[in-house]
Amino acid sequence: MTMAKAGDNIETQNANWRFSGETVKNFDQHVEKSVPLYNEGHTLICDISDFFLSDNSIVYEIGCSTGALISKIAKHNSSKKVDYFAIDIEKDMITAAKKMATVEKINNVEFIHNDFNELNVDDESVNFVVCYYTMQFISPALRQKTFDKIYRMLKWGGGFVIFEKTRAPDARFQDIMSLLYTEYKLKKGYTSDEIISKSRSLKGVLEPFSLDGNIGLMNRAGFKDICSIQKYICFEGFLAIK
Repeated sequence: MTMAKAGDNIETQNANWRFSGETVKNFDQHVEKSVPLYNEGHTLICDISDFFLSDNSIVYEIGCSTGALISKIAKHNSSKKVDYFAIDIEKDMITAAKKMATVEKINNVEFIHNDFNELNVDDESVNFVVCYYTMQFISPALRQKTFDKIYRMLKWGGGFVIFEKTRAPDARFQDIMSLLYTEYKLKKGYTSDEIISKSRSLKGVLEPFSLDGNIGLMNRAGFKDICSIQKYICFEGFLAIK
């Protein structure tokens, strides 16, 4: 099958987007251009961590990719004694994350190559959990299980930050959001062919839920205190407190 380009020298196939192999090399460049306010979201999460972390705290990032965000959180809280656990299901991403931590001289992050739902984490043992554009790639059949586990592992008063691409509440708004996002990517320099190739590669891989769908998952897990913290077109971040 002919390989198409999604931009930034990332090759794709129809309905077969992957976070491994050659994608890893240009991942940070690609996602920073593709996701609005991507780095601003990193800064916001670091600032939010101030409210939840003190000495002897524990942080989990689910879907750490190249380790860029967990490294920033660790550096932001360098004056505190905190243990960090960064999980990713892709071995190539964990390899890249370990290299970044070495370069940044961060030694209090444990990088774990595993499926988050297969990990043993004690209930009410964690202070802060981050999912940065990760949950949308978890099978919808397993998504509620993932939210449930996050709620159980958090201590009372612990924080859960989740950023997701979201679907609009109806077809008219979905058309508007989709076209606005296409305009955004064109302005970032992606060609029409690259945008279409990326969209085709994500079929059946990226499954975003609506705002209400995400809130419903959090509610069923047990979260009642939920606040939107960032929004741009169809990309939104939430803070939930147990």
